[in-house]
Amino acid sequence: MLTVKKFNKISDIIYTQMPWDKYNFVEEGENYDAVLVRSADLNDTAFPAELLAIARAGAGVNNIPVDRCAQQGIVVFNTPGANANAVKELVLCGMMLACRRIIPGAQWVQQQHEQQVPDVGKRMEKVKNNFVGQEIAGKKLGVIGLGAIGIMVANAAIALEMDVYGYDPYLSVDSALRLSRGVHLVKDPQEIYKNCDFITLHLPQTAQTKGMINNDTLGLMKDGAVLLNFARGGLVEDEALLTALESGKLGRYVTDFPDDRIIANENVIALPHLGASTPEAEENCARMAAAQLEEYIVNGNIVNSVNFPNCQIPRGNGWRLAIINRNVTNMVGQITAILAAEGHNIEHMLNRSRGDWAYTLIDVEAEPSADCVKALSAIDGVVRVRVIG
Repeated sequence: MLTVKKFNKISDIIYTQMPWDKYNFVEEGENYDAVLVRSADLNDTAFPAELLAIARAGAGVNNIPVDRCAQQGIVVFNTPGANANAVKELVLCGMMLACRRIIPGAQWVQQQHEQQVPDVGKRMEKVKNNFVGQEIAGKKLGVIGLGAIGIMVANAAIALEMDVYGYDPYLSVDSALRLSRGVHLVKDPQEIYKNCDFITLHLPQTAQTKGMINNDTLGLMKDGAVLLNFARGGLVEDEALLTALESGKLGRYVTDFPDDRIIANENVIALPHLGASTPEAEENCARMAAAQLEEYIVNGNIVNSVNFPNCQIPRGNGWRLAIINRNVTNMVGQITAILAAEGHNIEHMLNRSRGDWAYTLIDVEAEPSADCVKALSAIDGVVRVRVIG
C-alpha cells in the first residue's frame, strides 16, 4: 500500500479518486510515495527517494521546487481550470468594487450602526453622492493571458456588454475555440495598456513575467485605469504601482495578493487570497489533483504536469515501463536495445519530450527482470525507471 502525505487539509472528495483501501493517507512523517498539497511551501522540503509525484490542488506551483523535482524524477501536477469559475466571479466582483464605490458605501452604513446614529434612511439620501461610481457596460477591458480563467473572464465581460481585448502569445487552438468571437485579439500587450479602462492579469509568474507591470507599462496606461491582479502578486512591482496610484495615473488596484506596502494606499482594494475559496473550487481542485495522481501511480500516464510532458496511452494486459530521462539523443535507442537483449517484444511505446526532460511509456508482455531494470537505470541521463504490473 502506497503512502500519500497531505501537506494541507484537502477535501474528502479525494477518496472518490484514491480509495482508502488502496492508499495510506498521512499528515506527518518523512516517508511517503505521493503528495497532495494546496498552499504549503515545499521549496525547502527534503523529499524521500521513493516520492513519485506531487499534485497541487490549484494552478500556481510557486510553492513547489519544480526544477529540483524534475532532477529527482518527481512529477509535479497542477489543476488548471479547476478553480477557474471561482476566480472569474471574483474578478468580476473586483471590477464592480473598483468602479461603484461599494466598499466605502457599505462602511458608511456600518458606521451609522456602530455610532447609533438615528434615521439612517434619511441621512443616506444626503451622503450617497459621495459614493457615485460608474458602470462597466461599454468600457474597455483588456485580458492579458487567455488560459482557463482569462477566457472565462473575457467571455463573461462580453455578456456584460464590455468591449473586450485579449492578449496571449501562446493561445492554444482549444482555448481559441472556447473564446467568444466578440473578443478582439491583439498581438502586442501595449495595445491593451494604451486603450483599456480595465486591465486584468491571468498568467503565471515566471522569470519572464515577474515585474511585468512596472514604470514603463504603467506609463502606457490610460489615466485612471483600473488594474486587477488575481494571478500572482509578483507580476506587479510595488514601487511603480504606488507611484502610479499616488499620481492618479492608475485609478484603482484590485488584488488578491496584499502585502504590507500596498494595503496602506486608499486606492488599493486588497482581498486575502480568496480566488479559489469556495467549496465548489476546492472540491474541483482536489478531485482533479487526486485523479491525476492516481492515473500516474496506477498507469504511469501523465496529464497536466508542469515539469514533464503529457504522455498517456491505454493500458494493455502486460507490464508497463515508465521512464523519466533527460532529453538527449539516442535515449530511446538505448532503452529499446536493452529490452531487445532480454527478449522483450514492445507492444506499445510513446515518447514525449518537454524542454530538458523526456518521458517514455513502454508496454511489454513479460515482467522485465531486475537486471534489465538495473541496466535501464544505469543509462546516462535516466533518472527514474518504474515497472507497473
